[in-house]
Amino acid sequence: MKTVQNLHLPLGATIRQAMKTIDDGALGIAFVIDQNSQFIGTLSDGDIRRGLLNDMSLDEAIDSIVNEHSISFTQGADNQQALQKANENKILHVPVVDENGLLIGLESLTPVQQITPKSNKVVLMVGGMGTRLRPLTDNIPKPMLKVGDKPILETIIENFKKHGYHQFILSVSYKAEVIVAHFGDGAEFGIEIEYVYEDKRMGTAGALGFMKDQLTEPFFVMNGDLLTNVNFEHMLDAHQQSSSLATMGVREYDYQVPYGVVKVDDGQISAIEEKPIQQFYVNGGIYVLDHKMLDLVPRDAYLDMPTLFEKAINAQMKTIPYPIHEYWLDIGRHEEYEKANNEYAMVFKGQ
Repeated sequence: MKTVQNLHLPLGATIRQAMKTIDDGALGIAFVIDQNSQFIGTLSDGDIRRGLLNDMSLDEAIDSIVNEHSISFTQGADNQQALQKANENKILHVPVVDENGLLIGLESLTPVQQITPKSNKVVLMVGGMGTRLRPLTDNIPKPMLKVGDKPILETIIENFKKHGYHQFILSVSYKAEVIVAHFGDGAEFGIEIEYVYEDKRMGTAGALGFMKDQLTEPFFVMNGDLLTNVNFEHMLDAHQQSSSLATMGVREYDYQVPYGVVKVDDGQISAIEEKPIQQFYVNGGIYVLDHKMLDLVPRDAYLDMPTLFEKAINAQMKTIPYPIHEYWLDIGRHEEYEKANNEYAMVFKGQ
């Protein structure tokens, strides 16, 4: 049994605090207790995402989204029924309470070691010229720039592979030969790779028009200049469970107005709010699409992903956001490239 001090969350904690606890604990879960250390329930990544999608703010209390019916083991008791339920629900980390319901530890169950291969394909858009990163990209495409000890694209592929995805389609253009020379058909990396060559600018979705025969079930699309440790399996599950036709990974973006905002009502000043913070969701460059979305993609024309989503919305097709609160970095400028190299070891190597 392991200790859980770093996974404690008190009732009344904010979602922002919960996200930090879950991320720091690296188990995807936190254990909620009351002021007497009585175990109340668990809080997972999924619970937080559902709260955010229900318009909760990061500074709201977690109390309404705590799972109070979570599985727990009781110290010294026969926990076979709870163990069976945990295994059936693929729960790997179970809180342990004493006979009085006080949280005293954590039992980590042995996971199935073999990763189940997924048949869903992953499309990586890696044809951009990376002009904002010149001169670094004068002779190499941006996805092949090294962050840590390997190219950005290799880290992206490894992260998908960890979740069982092994079939990739790379949409290439600028300096395509550098990418092909490094990855080949993917066999050396334990995956399968196909290439689609863009002979003109196609946007972040246009190349999908060349892949209609290859994408017959829900598939990922991701920009090739992102570093993230998002759980792709959870994202696909959310897409399928909601019966969505298009799911967009989104990030919360805060913008503080640098002035006092004056509210006017019926010709009079009704309030003054000093430097308010506005919160938005922004496009995170990671998507799960149903193959039906390909009906909206022309065969050989420029199309960016936001326009594709607009087409789906206008056609009354179900589209959903998937909040990403894990590590995420868009490497588009020199300062972001430097930041990625500074953070890589901590985020992806645990150092």
